[in-house]
Amino acid sequence: MVITKRGLVLGATAVAVTAVTLTGAGLQLSRGQAFFQDSPKELIDEVWQLIDRTYVDATFNQVDWRAVRQDYLERSYQDQDDAYVAIREMLDQLDDPYTRFMDPREFRDMQIDTSGELTGVGIQLTQDEETDELVVVSPIEDTPAFEAGVLAQDVIVEIDGQSTEGMNVNDAVNLIRGPVGTEITLTIRRGEQELDFQLRRDLIEIHPVRYSLQETETGDVGYIRLTQFSANAAQEMEEAIQDLQNQGVSGYVLDLRSNPGGLLYSSIDIARMWLDEGGIVSTVNRQGVSDREVANGTALTDLPLVVLVDGGSASASEILSGALQDNERATLVGTQTFGKGLVQSVRGLGDGSGIAVTVAKYLTPNGRDINQEGIEPDVIVELTEEQIEVLFNDRTLIGTDRDPQFSQALEILSDQMTAQRRPTQANVQP
Repeated sequence: MVITKRGLVLGATAVAVTAVTLTGAGLQLSRGQAFFQDSPKELIDEVWQLIDRTYVDATFNQVDWRAVRQDYLERSYQDQDDAYVAIREMLDQLDDPYTRFMDPREFRDMQIDTSGELTGVGIQLTQDEETDELVVVSPIEDTPAFEAGVLAQDVIVEIDGQSTEGMNVNDAVNLIRGPVGTEITLTIRRGEQELDFQLRRDLIEIHPVRYSLQETETGDVGYIRLTQFSANAAQEMEEAIQDLQNQGVSGYVLDLRSNPGGLLYSSIDIARMWLDEGGIVSTVNRQGVSDREVANGTALTDLPLVVLVDGGSASASEILSGALQDNERATLVGTQTFGKGLVQSVRGLGDGSGIAVTVAKYLTPNGRDINQEGIEPDVIVELTEEQIEVLFNDRTLIGTDRDPQFSQALEILSDQMTAQRRPTQANVQP
């Protein structure tokens, strides 16, 4: 479990928070992968060129960027691994955690994480901070692990006979993933028992949207939880809103807690489902060129809306919540958001590796730069350590009356729904 000072992180693994725009392959891709494998310096220079041309800070963190290029191209490299080390050293000088190099495996994993589907057995993992054991957060519904009976809080002790002692989450995930149709055996400790689960890998669809209708005294409420801004998030959000509208809800709670972000265009598309007019976000590059995204009259609903946020709500989550707050479309409830106001462009490189480059900062519609500041909710509701522990140990309690932040959101929404139904003085007949 990971607990931030400002909120509850419910995600299964540590995720680099980012709003990204996906672009095409790298500058030298047409020369062929073999060329890069034989020429590590070409890969280093390609990365240098991308930074030189697009990085948001024209001073490169007060570093003489041309001298950096000369230094690294004068060195000798035995293979691509040497080049990878050099690239990471070079990027470290920018002192920007979001501008990062990914080797081919890491780049493939990043693409999988934002695609909305992967191959595996359908479990979410975390690492116990005290014991370092790999613990199942929950099985994903309708997956091999779920159907076989893997449960939340199960401890994975072996993967195909290989002990998980000392293994981190990413290494475990890489072992569990694999081609569709292949089999894997997970040895799980449950209480005092050790159980073997032989599972067949399958294509796992990650659904970032979960929703339900909740009855209240003042009317039916649509509760929508969005866990990441992946490629399929906008489509699932649209389906959720339309279904809830057809069921006659009177208002919405949108839960963005612990949502680390994702694709920039996804946050813009979703914002337009809630906003009929007004600005959404402005991105500003190092030349000061501003690109402003606005609502386009395609909102799916104008019903009252309350948005839940916390310290794990970052990047694309902050774009959406900032747009809704600045346009007075929603009331924000929870705790201060993460504070990441930077946008990355992700590019594939010629050897199958990739790089994420910070290319712009973004501003909310009112011109707020929230980087390292975050967004303050309209109504602050802190959770105690005990409340955090309860919600982590039983995720089914999230979005129920055992969830204090959700309960407060419902109370606020109830008042708004009542006010919306109350006739104005002009409409009251004598």
